Amino acid sequence: MKNIFPEPILKLPEADIPLKGIEAYLSQGEDHQIIFMKFNEDVELPEHTHESQWSIVFEGKIELVINGEKNVYTKGDRYFIPAGAKHYGKIYAGYSDMTYFNQKDRYTVKIKNID
Repeated sequence: MKNIFPEPILKLPEADIPLKGIEAYLSQGEDHQIIFMKFNEDVELPEHTHESQWSIVFEGKIELVINGEKNVYTKGDRYFIPAGAKHYGKIYAGYSDMTYFNQKDRYTVKIKNID
């Protein structure tokens, strides 16, 4: 997949997100985080909750079940997950987005191994 993000995004610290096949870049605010994510393989998201989340889909497809309601989002779609809402789904290879988390510590910076 081509690199959807420009150089300034690629220079952000990588976010440590425990999902396979993900590239994620973290913009850290005082009380929130913005994550730029790109998925290189299909990923099943287990059910979980957190503070509110708002996302814009740049490419690809994501299926989400939020509080029991299933939706499919594709390029140009936006979705909102309220704080504490149970959600799960599937992210398909080729998916990319920008996600705002109303939580300053949702993810940490990935520690790079120095060999």
